[in-house]
This record gives sequence, structure tokens and C-alpha cells, in this order.
Amino acid sequence: MTSTPLPPALARFNDLPEQAARAVLLEACASTAWVRRLLAARPCTTADDLYAASDAAMAELTADDLAEAMAGHPPIGRPKPGDPASAREQRGMAGASDELKAEMLELNLAYQEKFGHVFLICATGRTGEQMRDALKERIGNTAEREREIVRTELGKINRIRLARLVEEDA
Repeated sequence: MTSTPLPPALARFNDLPEQAARAVLLEACASTAWVRRLLAARPCTTADDLYAASDAAMAELTADDLAEAMAGHPPIGRPKPGDPASAREQRGMAGASDELKAEMLELNLAYQEKFGHVFLICATGRTGEQMRDALKERIGNTAEREREIVRTELGKINRIRLARLVEEDA
């Protein structure tokens, strides 16, 4: 029986010293609890093992852990300056009209006032209009319902970021 070699990017991730791996994971998700759980899951034999560890860690995050994770995300329409991942993920807002950007700012502020955190959505592949419509819909949620939607959206974002980390060859 021959073993399949690890993809090079996953092997590099597994081989990172703990502090370097911690820094890389914190760039994917600002929750220290999530990072701790993923560090404990190393070494992963497949990318799917890493994604499963991420999903399990997401399911266990407390409200405080989710708040910590969300604090690492800029508002939709205002990507983190100098952060290519943030700009890439929010590409759908890049060409938005001034009216849509102003509407998103207003909605973001109302959402933040209601829930106490930024509106979090997996923006990859979404247009500005789709993000606005989702924000309009979600602002009517209860705090409990919104927290579970945020958990799901954060899990999607984390998977996309982990895929870039372990599937792309540097």
C-alpha cells in the first residue's frame, strides 16, 4: 500500500513552527479559540481534515469567541487598507455606485447599532446588491438568530481562507 503524498502547501502548513502557524491562522480568523483548536488538529493528512477541524471549532465558539472573530473583519464596502485578501473578498463592492456605497454605510451602521458588531457575510462571489439585500433581510433578525447566521458565514469565510493557505502552491 502506497501513501499519497501531502499537497506541498498542506505539508508546509503542518511543518510550520507553532508560533508561525498561529500567526497564519490568526490572519484567517481572529478567534484565538478557533486558532487553538486548529493548532491542536495538526498535522492534517488532507485539506478536508483541516476543514473538518475548522467546522468543529466553529461549532464550539462561544458568543465571546464569535465577537473576537468578527472584530477582525472590516465592514462590507470598506476593506482593510493594504489587505489584499480583504479587497479580494469584497470585490463585489469595488464597482458599486456611490448610492449603493452610501446605502451600505447607512445599513452597516444601523446593523452595528442593533447587534453591536459589523455585518458579517461571506462576500466572495457576491455583488454589492446581493450583500445589501442580505443586510436588509438580516437586520430584522433576533440577536440569537443573527449569531447563528454569523457563525455559518464565518465558517464559509474561514474555509475559503484555509483553502488558499493549504491548496495553493506558494
